[in-house]
Amino acid sequence: MNEYKHRKIYKGNIVYSPSIDRLTTMENAYLVVEKGQVVGTYEQLPKEYQDCEVDDFGHRLILPGFVDLHFHAPQFANRGLGLDKELLPWLEEYTFPEENKFKDLSYAKEIYPQVVHALWKNGTTRSVIFASVHKESTKYLLDLFVESGLGAFVGKVNMDRNCPDFIVEDSAESLSETLEIIQEYANKSKLVHPILTPRFVPTCSTPLMEKLGSFAMDHKVFIQSHISENQGEVDWVKELHPECQDYASIYHQYGLFGHQPTIMAHCVFNTEKEIELMAKSGVYAAHCPNANYNLASGIMPVRSFLDKGVQVGLGTDVGAGHQVSIPKVMTAAVQASKIKWLESKKTLEPLKLSEVFYLGTKGGGKFFGKVGSFEPDYDFDALIIDDRELGTLDLTLGERLERYLYIGDDRHIEKRFVAGKEVFEPKKTP
Repeated sequence: MNEYKHRKIYKGNIVYSPSIDRLTTMENAYLVVEKGQVVGTYEQLPKEYQDCEVDDFGHRLILPGFVDLHFHAPQFANRGLGLDKELLPWLEEYTFPEENKFKDLSYAKEIYPQVVHALWKNGTTRSVIFASVHKESTKYLLDLFVESGLGAFVGKVNMDRNCPDFIVEDSAESLSETLEIIQEYANKSKLVHPILTPRFVPTCSTPLMEKLGSFAMDHKVFIQSHISENQGEVDWVKELHPECQDYASIYHQYGLFGHQPTIMAHCVFNTEKEIELMAKSGVYAAHCPNANYNLASGIMPVRSFLDKGVQVGLGTDVGAGHQVSIPKVMTAAVQASKIKWLESKKTLEPLKLSEVFYLGTKGGGKFFGKVGSFEPDYDFDALIIDDRELGTLDLTLGERLERYLYIGDDRHIEKRFVAGKEVFEPKKTP
């Protein structure tokens, strides 16, 4: 029996996207997993597996787990607040005061378990997380993710200028605490890792960005930040750095733009040259349509990025985004692209639902490696969806997927798997 110890076989209605232009659907099919990775998907079970036990999920859908490339954990309690404002006033009046509360570890212990629980609840099996500037609270959040079984990159925010006195960092202390976290958590988990997190150019001095770029190269640490979310922000960056050609070139000159795997959130106002640099440098764009609607930032021209070969994933951007659900971001992305199509005089083709499903699974999952698909050698990150409550099952699997993404919710998720292991409900309180 030892040869079967690490083997699992699941049967059900399998749906995944191996590429952005392809949706694979398999009715009553088999999915073979060994040592947490997919061996293959089969219409008929191969002979060598005929004697193996099969977990049969019947009518249920088997989907890849959802991937969230942009989430602010300390803004979780602020969801739904201040969303009649634009970005910069919202940061000053709501975000910075809320994030400052995380200097108190007891407050982090009240909020952060709710964050991890909400991600689990909504089927987000991998996420990329901004914490706050506070070292101990960030470590606590990293530890929660390690305990949960979910995959995540978690970063202590760096910002040493142009923010309120109560939260601005001393540059040297910001760097020393960042390095401490990198060293402590570099090899603590296969699923959870630290990530460099300069908040955005306006709040990061040149020496701070230079040193963070050195950290990225010296310690092989991934990077996340923001770019071109709001027109006022873009104008401010030009004032702060008149010597630089554009927003992207600032990050690039300091080694924070694809020198290690990098995510830039929003990308609403990127120039053609910036998009080309992102493609050339392998920088990921995190599309956050709900947040961009809420703060009147604009609509990212996603099709332009895809056409130029930029890697694109999706982000909830909690708390500017009011929902933790990646399916709701998928449907918002379709809606946003339709408005962009009209604005562009029908030159930027709207996104198809199958395309945004790819962006919210394999598209973002690539940042983690072989994640977000059921192709051979991919980590088995999966959701088991019971969609009977939503209506008849006499639909194609593609139609059932579409219906679930639009009108389903966490109540229809029966099981969650990450790297082959079932992930059970984490505690909402410490």
